[in-house]
Formats: sequence, structure tokens, C-alpha cells
Amino acid sequence: DRQTLVAVLQFLRRSNLRESEEILRREARLLGDDLGGNVATVATSSPVVAAVAAVPPGKGEARGDFEVGPFSRREPREVGSPCAARSLGGSPLHWDTRVGAVVVEDQPDVSAVLSAYNQQGDPTLYEEYYSGLKHFIECSLDCHRAELSQLFYPLFVHMYLELVYNQHESEAKSFFERFHGDQECYYQDDLRVLSSLTKKEHMKGNETMLDFRTSKFVLRISRDSYQLLKRHLQEKQNNQIWNIVQEHLYIDIFDGMPRSKQQIDAMVGSLAGEAKREANKAKVFFGLLKEPEFDVPLDDEDEEGENEEGKPKKKKPKKDNVGSKSKKQDPNAPPQNRIPLPELKDSDKLDKVMNMKEAARRVRLGPECLPSICFYTFLNAYQGLTAVDITDDSSMIVGGFADSTVRVWSVTPKKLRSVKTAADLSLIDKESDDVLERIMDEKTASELKILYGHSGPVYGTSFSPDRNYLLSCSEDGTVRLWSLQTFTCLVGYKGHNYPVWDTQFSPYGYYFVSGGHDRVARLWATDHYQPLRIFAGHLADVTCTRFHPNSNYIATGSADRTIRLWDVLNGNCVRIFTGHKGPIHSLAFSPNGRFLATGATDGRVLLWDIGHGLMVGELKGHTDTVYALRFSRDGEILASGSMDNTVRLWDAVKAFEDLETDDFTTATGHINLPENSQELLLGTYMTKSTPVVHLHFTRRNLLLAAGAYSSQ
Repeated sequence: DRQTLVAVLQFLRRSNLRESEEILRREARLLGDDLGGNVATVATSSPVVAAVAAVPPGKGEARGDFEVGPFSRREPREVGSPCAARSLGGSPLHWDTRVGAVVVEDQPDVSAVLSAYNQQGDPTLYEEYYSGLKHFIECSLDCHRAELSQLFYPLFVHMYLELVYNQHESEAKSFFERFHGDQECYYQDDLRVLSSLTKKEHMKGNETMLDFRTSKFVLRISRDSYQLLKRHLQEKQNNQIWNIVQEHLYIDIFDGMPRSKQQIDAMVGSLAGEAKREANKAKVFFGLLKEPEFDVPLDDEDEEGENEEGKPKKKKPKKDNVGSKSKKQDPNAPPQNRIPLPELKDSDKLDKVMNMKEAARRVRLGPECLPSICFYTFLNAYQGLTAVDITDDSSMIVGGFADSTVRVWSVTPKKLRSVKTAADLSLIDKESDDVLERIMDEKTASELKILYGHSGPVYGTSFSPDRNYLLSCSEDGTVRLWSLQTFTCLVGYKGHNYPVWDTQFSPYGYYFVSGGHDRVARLWATDHYQPLRIFAGHLADVTCTRFHPNSNYIATGSADRTIRLWDVLNGNCVRIFTGHKGPIHSLAFSPNGRFLATGATDGRVLLWDIGHGLMVGELKGHTDTVYALRFSRDGEILASGSMDNTVRLWDAVKAFEDLETDDFTTATGHINLPENSQELLLGTYMTKSTPVVHLHFTRRNLLLAAGAYSSQ
């Protein structure tokens, strides 16, 4: 504003920085000796301004880092961001000249956050400003129109909030009514929240509001479109809109062709706009870790009545195959010791051997050979089924229920048994070969075990890879670790203060992740009471969590409509994926670790290339929330399950072949999605009236699905 500008000019003059003073004058169109008459205001604002201006421009670290006003509660102000401090013309003076309190807190002081909406323009003209810009954008060339239309929503929100904050309630109401219908359909939920903020008091303590204010809305626009916009706003002297663009938006400018409407629509829709291109530049080690080597004994006991001589011959090359595969280190894999992983126990090695044997008989899936699907329906689940998980070897299934119980079933003829009491155990001969059988108490054998302990609905369950433990997370804010030897609770992990929506074990065991309503995901180890890492950055609930197959990364999906990939080693966010138009509810990594599939309430399944940080596919077909996603064991088929009571199978090989990930695409984020995802759809399977909550491929590629029958 003018007072601040004059103060800066006076300071420059006193410091004999004539050249800078001239540049600033030219940019701000303050010509002539226009510094008189403002001395009174200068006295009050000068100390802060002096502190800001004393930062020499061009020192990389200092530019715009002295943020006068609030710091974001989650992400520190980005150093020298293009919007940090530019006067109207966007001059290269990187000094932030907003005068206000410097607030460095975890929770931003609400009044400080909102004070950025100080009165800046005539409230009666807001509609005129907005409709003027709208007219300009709608009349611009097609190639620019699509890009510039992205401005409508963030400007609409900030102008509305500015009116409300400055207590022009009737103007705000009329502004909202006149323009809210023009916004894209996927912002409807946000607009509903916004429409309830009609008084300044409502804005205090409103999280949506604070998020919108503290996180810059990111728009990706080509240089040509940006120049066009800047020229228009300067000619019209439309400072009001320009100030909002400078203060609240982050415009990520790229060189090259403007993007088409279709390309933009695929990527936008999250709470804070798109991801900055910088956010997806970090290197990600998406390759798999080398498997430990051990011999697979070729026993013929289980080949009953089949050609005994032929079998081992057939199996031998397969075994070598498995061995040779693990000897070569994947060039994209993380170093083996990048994060400490638990040692393999003997029982784990046995399990790996079993796994390899099963893999030898695995069905090769493809468009010509679709998997059979076995559906586990929970009947009469009046308790309200809220979560399901199936062990890797498909021997047990667990359900989490709204009545706060966790129920474990055996899916094989083998019943679930608890370990004997201590007195009985002391009588057992420790040296006998079948000691593991002897310690089990036959009297406790049953098909179902019920675990009591939570005091609210159970929203997430996860078996450990060795099947000795089970995790469950609940609305009560805790994650519990249960023993599947004794069927008792071993630990309650308290860290989240609000409902915990999801939890998952690492593919190597020991570590697990949880995400909840407090907007953060936490990484835990089973033997620590406190979390090892806290992943903060999402602007709304963390609704689902998944480990990468190499356990070095964690993906989280959120109600802010973004997916983030976090590095377990240092807790950094290394990828942000935007494109979904509703909260994310399912995540699945491809078995080779290169791709991620995500499903949300918008019914779309999006496919991402993790290495390049790009969206590479969109699968349309479901008509309701996608709650379950799973790749087949070799990654040829992607199965998706939804609230629309269907399981759909997609051709993953075709979806990921000949991807265009050249340097230009990665640099600008121009994605070219195939028009029609129907050719990737291999089959749709209806249930009678059962929403699909979980999917699982057995080691031989039989697809298991689960859900609770709903009678309505």
C-alpha cells in the first residue's frame, strides 16, 4: 500500500540508494517528489521496514524469507518465492514490505493470519473487478483462456474472504451469490464451507479458512498467458486483483505451449491447486531391494499322483530364475542399508521358500487369462464393517467393526489356537521337533477370535508379514498391536489425538505407519512408544497410508485431494500428486515399485509414474468411491473395488507401456492421457448389494474380495 511504499522510498533516499529508489518509483508509478505529507505514518512503520530493507537483495537465502506477517503452520515460507515481495509491476526487489507482526508459531495466530485481508479497495467495486477480469479471460484466445480460467476460483475465494473480514457482509453475500455458480463443479464442497463463513467471527479458528490463507494456491501457467494477464491488470490499474495474485497465489510459470483444457482438468482440483513442479523433482529410489539368497529344497511330497520325474525338472529352471533375478542390483533401488530393516528369522526364510514354491505355480494373468474372484461377504454385519485385511498367505482374514471390536477368522481348515498357559508350557520338552505344535492349546481352537480393547469404531487393520501380529487403529485415537499367538493386546500406541483412519505394516515388518484426522501420518516401530517420524504437510485428514514395496517410502492419501510420497529416512515429502476431485481412499504400488494407483470418492483411478512424478493414466468406469485397489502378483492386472458394488479388472501392462516421459513432459507437466480408458477395462463383476472394501491377490493370483452385504 502507499504508506509502506513511501516509507521504503524515504529509507532508500536516506541510505543513498538512488538507483533502487528510481526503479521502485518507476514500477510503482510514483513520479516526481511525492514523499511529503506522509511523515506521520512513516514514523510508525519505519522500524519494521528498515529491518526488511536492510536485507541486501540478491542474497539467495534472505530473499523474501523475512516474512512480515504469519508463517505457514506447516510449510515454512519458501525462500524467495516469486510472490514474496513484488510491487505492482513484479519488479525484482525481493523485499517483503508488508508491515505487521512477525508470528513464528506452530499454530498461526488467527488474527495475524487474517490481518492480511486488511481493507485494500472499495467494497462496492469487487464485483466489477471480478467480472472485468472474467470478461477479459473469456474473451482471450482459446489457448490462453483455459490456463487463465484457473484464476477464477482462488480469486473468488480470497475476494470473498476479504469482504467478509472487513465486515462488508451484504457486499460479500451478493458477490458470493453472483459468482459461485461459475466455479468448477469439483469445488462444490469447499464452496459449501465457504458459504457458511458470513461474519468476521466465523473466520477465527476455522481450519479451512486458515489453510486457504496460509498455503499458497498453486497455478501452473505458461509464460505467454502470464504476460497477458499481467499486462491486462496493469493497464486496468487493477491493484486489487494484482495484490491478491501476489500475496495469496503461487504462479508456477513454464516456457512452452499453454496447456489444453483437458490437460489442466486432469491435474487440478486439490485444496491448494496443483503441485509446484519443483515438488516432484527430488530423486526417488523406486527400485526393489535385493532378495536374500537361499536354496529352495525341491521336495516332491506335495505333487501327489503327478508325474514325479517331470516336476523337479520343471521347477529347477524356475528356481535358478528366482536366484538370478535377485543377484543383480536394481539400478533404481535404494542402498540395501539405507534404512535399518529387521533380520530374517528362520521362520521368515521358511515362509519365503513356501512363497517361491507357490510362485512356481502362479497363474500368468493377462487379457486372455483373467483371475477367478472369490468374494467373502460379511453377512448380518450389524456391527458395521469398517475395515478388512487378509494375510499375505491368505490364511486369515480380519474385520474391524464400528462396535469397536476386531474379529479374526481362519479361512483355511486350520483353526485359530492360542498358546498354552505358562504352567503347561513348562512341561513341554523344548528339544522336540514339533515344539511349535505342542505349545498350542487345542482347547482354544476356533474359527473366529474376537479382540476387545478399542473404545470407538475400528477404521484400519493390518497383519504383519510374519502373521504373528495384527495392527488396528480406531476413532479412539490409538493404534493397537495384537498378538496372534495369544490373541491379546500387546501395546496401545498413543500419538494421534483424533480418529486414526488407517494403519499399515511395512512389507518387512517391524515398522508401521498410521494416518488420521490430525492431518499427519506417523511412522512407528513396534518396539517404540513414540513415533519415529511425523509426516506433516497435508491440509486435511490423512485418509489412507501405504508402504512402498522397498519400505523406504510411504504414500499417503488425504481429504485435501492430494497424494504425497514421503521418504522414511529423513521425513521429507518427495512427491505431491494432484488430480483427484475428492478425498483419496485407496492406494496401491505396482509390484516393481515404479507406479502408484490411487482411488478416490470421484470414482476415478489415477496412475502415477513415481520416478518422473507424472500422472500417466486415468481409469474411468466406477460410479462411486473406489475403496480398494490391488495389483496382481506380477503386476499384469490392476483390480479396483468400489462402493458401486463392482470389482473391475484393468490391463496394467497396456496402461504402462510406451509412456511419454520425455524431458519436455517432465519439465512442463504436459500430460497426454488416452481419451478412452474403456479399452483397458478387462471386466466388470457385480455383487448383489455388497460394496467392495478390500481386495487381495493370493500367491497364485486368485483374487479375493471382501465387503459387508447391505440390504438397502
